[in-house]
Amino acid sequence: MSNSLDDPRKRPKNGPSDESHSESLDERPGHAPDLEEPGNGTSERKASSRKKRSSRRYTRKRSPRQKGERLSLPITEDFDENGEPPEPAAPALGEGSAQSPLQSASSEDEPHEEEAHIGHEEQSGSLEGEPLPSEKPNKRKTKRSRKAPSKKANGPVQPMAESRLPNREILVSAASDETRVAVVEDGVVVEFYVERPSSQKIAGSIFLGRAMNVLPGMQAAFIDIGEEKNAFLYVDDALLPPNLDDSDEEIPVSRRKNRSITDLVKQGQDIMVQVVKEAIGTKGARVTRHVTFPGRYLVLMPTVNYTGVSRRITGEEERQRLRKIARSIKPKDMGLIIRTVAQGKSEEELKRDLDFLLKVWDKVQKRARSAKAPALIHQDLGLVFRVVRDELNQNTTRLLVDDVHTYGKILDLLDSVSPEMKDRVIFYRDREYPLFQLYGVEAAIDKALQRQVWLKSGGYLVIDKTEALTVIDVNTGRYVGNKNLSDTVFKINIEACKEIARQLRLRDIGGIIVVDFIDMDVPAHRQKLIEELEKELRRDHTKTVVVGLTGLGLVEITRKKVRQSIDATMMRMCPYCGGKGTVMSEETVAARVRREIRRVLANSSCEAILVEVNPGVASYLIGPGGQNLRELEKETGRNIFIRGAESLHLEEMNVKAIGTKEEIAEKAIPVHVGDILEVLVEEPHDKNPSDGIARREGFVIDIEGAGGLVGEKVTVEVIACHRTYANARLIVS
Repeated sequence: MSNSLDDPRKRPKNGPSDESHSESLDERPGHAPDLEEPGNGTSERKASSRKKRSSRRYTRKRSPRQKGERLSLPITEDFDENGEPPEPAAPALGEGSAQSPLQSASSEDEPHEEEAHIGHEEQSGSLEGEPLPSEKPNKRKTKRSRKAPSKKANGPVQPMAESRLPNREILVSAASDETRVAVVEDGVVVEFYVERPSSQKIAGSIFLGRAMNVLPGMQAAFIDIGEEKNAFLYVDDALLPPNLDDSDEEIPVSRRKNRSITDLVKQGQDIMVQVVKEAIGTKGARVTRHVTFPGRYLVLMPTVNYTGVSRRITGEEERQRLRKIARSIKPKDMGLIIRTVAQGKSEEELKRDLDFLLKVWDKVQKRARSAKAPALIHQDLGLVFRVVRDELNQNTTRLLVDDVHTYGKILDLLDSVSPEMKDRVIFYRDREYPLFQLYGVEAAIDKALQRQVWLKSGGYLVIDKTEALTVIDVNTGRYVGNKNLSDTVFKINIEACKEIARQLRLRDIGGIIVVDFIDMDVPAHRQKLIEELEKELRRDHTKTVVVGLTGLGLVEITRKKVRQSIDATMMRMCPYCGGKGTVMSEETVAARVRREIRRVLANSSCEAILVEVNPGVASYLIGPGGQNLRELEKETGRNIFIRGAESLHLEEMNVKAIGTKEEIAEKAIPVHVGDILEVLVEEPHDKNPSDGIARREGFVIDIEGAGGLVGEKVTVEVIACHRTYANARLIVS
């Protein structure tokens, strides 16, 4: 493989990709509910300049190592078996202790969801920068039929042929304060992860916890693992399965029924658990007793006697060879799953991987015996090494790294676990043209944080999230088609399937997802829509199930939620609107303030009151020429002073003072006739543009002839004072 990248001018942009596919895994939806514990609360460079640097942008460089030194590291990926795994399957882990100098003490979101189930794939779509739609988008929908039968999907789809795998690249950008990783398929960004020292994640970590509350009514226990919120342990996650005796069969349901959480966990009991889902919102982390340890070629499951082979390995002869090896090396009463990267590997290589995992398990057990609950006894690797562990395989074209230190560590790791993959790791050295900028990752992430997503044809998606579910609306936008309405709607919906699958993966949206496709009259179109959506979701390593099409024409999807979505990771709630996205209108707030003023004055014998509100609300309260204020004073029989304050939230009000008319007037009017002031002209007068408006402590000062001095500081003399404003003239020096 060449050490240099193609000319960046030929780099595919972040747009629509060709139809290509990758292998996938399948999973079954879980049945445990999410419960809360009661009471817890980019400018383009010249072509010549690019060509000169293209030959030196990427190099490989070996990192210095001690002679004979070997590094071993647990590596994992999505896996499945020929048959269902033990129930329930917990996330796979890697050892994060001093076992290897490359192992990080921090924990971050997994690049893939680690479960011994079947996953899905996704075909990437386009995310084009488009102009905004008109105020009334041309969303054409045909008449709904409430009596239409529900179209059910046929469950998780099977992996596609390897001959259709996409061109897949991994980008790693490392710095002291932040490490970012992007997965690019056919030139389109499909996954993005970020890790910061200040925000370590705990998914995949193992804790020795203590049961604080055991609630039979919820069939769950809340476990203190030393985090801010207690972790949630569902009854199925607390029940250790019986031995399967090397069988590929699922655990019989009858063996799991009629078990109460009180039979499995006692209050105050110390229990070793593994985090399978990060704490999200008000809910604590979700944990399981079914710990798993992934290696480069194997996954060790200490709590269940089971043998499985990844369904991505399609050759029956190879599957049987690997299964025979697994059964011969499998420890007694433990389980093994052969990962996809184990194809063609010898028994010696698999045995070496297993020996390391057994050492990790022994170390975890020793720590659990000596630790005092709550305690962290095993932490997963940092983001970069999890990417090497989970993503770098034969389906990956190359891995680009822009940090020499991280590049060296990755080569050291691959020296010991997968030397054949070293030629796919490339050092990106061009500091003038950042790696993420070259591939358009920055722009893709910015768009992924927006509510509206444009399609190449001119249609668009609107993605809205609630606490319980995510709603995606498909609109025709500017696309009007060229044949008939049915074909127009069908084309937009099919194009939307690609982008929806990509957005779910890029944004890492989990939970219940409802898609409002544009309604279609033709039954064949509806069936084709479901099939296309399932096909586009096959690249997604996270468990995703298309439930089907409802009578109202809504498509229901469920996607495993393991960690926070990209917007929750990179954004925070707006302190102004509190996450609503809207605020009350000035008129509504003004009416509310009037009611509060009436209430205060009805319970007081004061002569006057001073109220401070946002300037926009103040203008409504005062009204044209003070009319609204005079009416309120006539109604209440008191003197009311209103003052605007830019620092106040639009929906806030402060009753600053109540008392006599003279006392309140002194506090409400901060200027006097004859005062010489230096003020900033903020805006022209709305009715007399030749005058300028300034403010002193929120009190309006009307400056004669200052309308053309907006943004300048001027010296004025106050010539008249009124209840709600003062007049001033310019002093020319």
